[in-house]
Amino acid sequence: QVQLVESGGGLVHPGGSLRLSCVASGFTFSSYSMSWVRQAPGKGPEWVADLYPTGSNIRYTGAVKGRFTIPRDNANNTLFLLMNSLKPEDTALYYCARGSYGTYRDYESWRRSGSWGQGTQVTVSS
Repeated sequence: QVQLVESGGGLVHPGGSLRLSCVASGFTFSSYSMSWVRQAPGKGPEWVADLYPTGSNIRYTGAVKGRFTIPRDNANNTLFLLMNSLKPEDTALYYCARGSYGTYRDYESWRRSGSWGQGTQVTVSS
């Protein structure tokens, strides 16, 4: 049973930083690409970043490039999202997801695969 547990969300001022964590279990973490996907209130899901099993071939959506990083610690089955220079438009529920962007035909199929966590809320507000 795939399990992904996100943590680290919270309320932060614009320009602040936050570090999200995702602890994985139920599969061989080091064999899978991993992603972060976010969903703002009233909006559809938006892919944020992904990387290969070894931590190489990192990709970011243009909205976060240069501000976010997506390291992984395979020894501890953990994926991170380091967020700097946060903006109000970054406010969303952030999901950890097994797989990379483009391996599923749509977000719902991806979510239904059981490869998303429960999400952690990030709120950027003054």
